Amino acid sequence: MSENSVEVIRSMYLAFAVGDVPAVLEKMDPRVEWNEAENFPYADGNPYIGPDFPYADGNPYIGPDAVVKGVFARLGDEWDGWSLAIDELLDAGDTVVATGRYSGTYKETGGAINAQFVHVWKVRDRKAVSFQQYTDTAQVQRAMGGE
Repeated sequence: MSENSVEVIRSMYLAFAVGDVPAVLEKMDPRVEWNEAENFPYADGNPYIGPDFPYADGNPYIGPDAVVKGVFARLGDEWDGWSLAIDELLDAGDTVVATGRYSGTYKETGGAINAQFVHVWKVRDRKAVSFQQYTDTAQVQRAMGGE
């Protein structure tokens, strides 16, 4: 069972790397619970649930649509060259831990990042049901012009 979980998450990262967002979303449960790291710019505020909100600014993002609008679209709109490089995928049964680095340049300020991250995924029935990000939020905030 756990090998399947790792393969689900690996396939999501491979699809994301080539810009195949539909393939990424296909691997998410319809009620996926997505949490950005505390103090990450897209984590503060009220939870985004459903299509009635034009922009998301809070944890948790519930469902693939919320993840696209609240996270993926913003990364694409606000950053040049936003990417992630996976160093390792750790198999913990229905939990998969990914380690790696984010890179990109914030368009508005020209600030660049090379930030370490850890992602913790939960997988059930070959679908990602939850995501938790941990990263160097201070580095991201500085790149975006914060202190």
